Amino acid sequence: MTAGGSVTSGLREAGLLHSAALIGGRWVDADDGGSFGVVDPANGQELGRVARCGPAETRRAIEAAEAAQPAWRARTAKERARILRAWADLLSAHEDDLARLLTLEQGKPLAESRAEIAYGAAFFEWFGEQAKRLDGEVVPPHHADKRVLVTREPVGVTGGITPWNFPVAMPARKAAPALAAGCAMVLKPAEQTPLSALAVAELGVRAGLPPGVFNVVTGDAEDAPLIGEELTGNPTVRKVGFTGSTAVGKLLMAQCAPQVTRISLELGGNAPFIVFDDADLEAAIAGALICKFRNSGQTCISANRILVQDRIHDDFVDGLVKAASELPVGNGLDPDTRVGPLIDRQGYEKVADHVADARERGADVLLGGESHALGGTFWQPTVLSGVDETMAMSHDETFGPVAGVRRFRTEDEAITVANSTRYGLASYFYARDVARVWRVSEALEFGIVGVNTGLISTEIAPFGGYKESGLGREGSQHGIDDWVELKYHCLGEIE
Repeated sequence: MTAGGSVTSGLREAGLLHSAALIGGRWVDADDGGSFGVVDPANGQELGRVARCGPAETRRAIEAAEAAQPAWRARTAKERARILRAWADLLSAHEDDLARLLTLEQGKPLAESRAEIAYGAAFFEWFGEQAKRLDGEVVPPHHADKRVLVTREPVGVTGGITPWNFPVAMPARKAAPALAAGCAMVLKPAEQTPLSALAVAELGVRAGLPPGVFNVVTGDAEDAPLIGEELTGNPTVRKVGFTGSTAVGKLLMAQCAPQVTRISLELGGNAPFIVFDDADLEAAIAGALICKFRNSGQTCISANRILVQDRIHDDFVDGLVKAASELPVGNGLDPDTRVGPLIDRQGYEKVADHVADARERGADVLLGGESHALGGTFWQPTVLSGVDETMAMSHDETFGPVAGVRRFRTEDEAITVANSTRYGLASYFYARDVARVWRVSEALEFGIVGVNTGLISTEIAPFGGYKESGLGREGSQHGIDDWVELKYHCLGEIE
């Protein structure tokens, strides 16, 4: 590929770097030879150029998946599991290269990139094991001369559309359950971060994936809607998995409707982070710090509304300001960096707008609140107090290193405020009273509840949300359910 020296010079194995799409086991350029640039958000420099594909290339990828589907489905679960496990091992073996590549195109600190590689590998390992557990049922018959069986079968050719904030983990969370179930897939990674997805695909080929079982089609921002329309509208595709904004998720869902194509959606969030007055204050501050500032706040499960009870409010805010002020900001390749750049100018402008709106409506900026001295898309770690429901950051994801704190008096008030959102993905609270832990956990209308922890993601638990945060679950024993069909067999004339 045409790549800057900053990419190739730091990789132990240049073979992980691809500029072409993967279709039917072959690395191919766009039909018209077009390409688009991938930019390092830390300095604005172009890292390289990647094939700019569109509907025609996507159709061929779907056809390749369709051709590969019968043989992949026919393989034993143990054979598919062996390949997925090999894929996981290869991700682990190439952790340093993958982490560097991820940091270059996404911006997050190297330590977080390494953690993401391990997280992605864990999904291939987990679902390889789950492939061998796709059990059916023998149901007590309704007549003496009949037998009733229920089996789980792969849904067929699938599509995956993944975001830029976790460019290794999200393709893994889509591909691992689909392939484990016996489905072939066409993946469209985000235009900001295609290099990581292509590197993951390269390792899948090395792990032994047959041609066409896993395909990657790359395209830029203008191409994405056209590729999405092909994935949702092509009758060969039986299921689409998407992670991204609620607005785009709704559009894809509407596009799936005419064909009744199944879709799972992991969409936006507006996570409350509640600190009750019986909480371990130091633990709550540490939890808020990592939950809010990890990946520069660019996660769908970031603490977006921090609610702190009256009696400890001031102490919590003072502690959070001190802790956030000590976070080193810089290029993610610097091992000391804890907060990297925002992904692009659009993300930067949203953060700036949210802070300006909060200021205008009466919030106090206690730390940061402005562009960082590094310039570009770097933003200072920011803490605001006096945030209320009139402010934009109380309703929409800020997706930046900005912590807005709101005071509350009673448990009922905290629950009411926490639930007053159209989203329902992640929520958090800190408390030590056992009765309160149960009451609040049950009252929160969110698919994920973190109790006395700010880190909740794991392959062994179901990840997904209520309300407008999506449909379906990823991870856990339930994560494979969206990629299979139930078939009922009724056998007659047994007597």
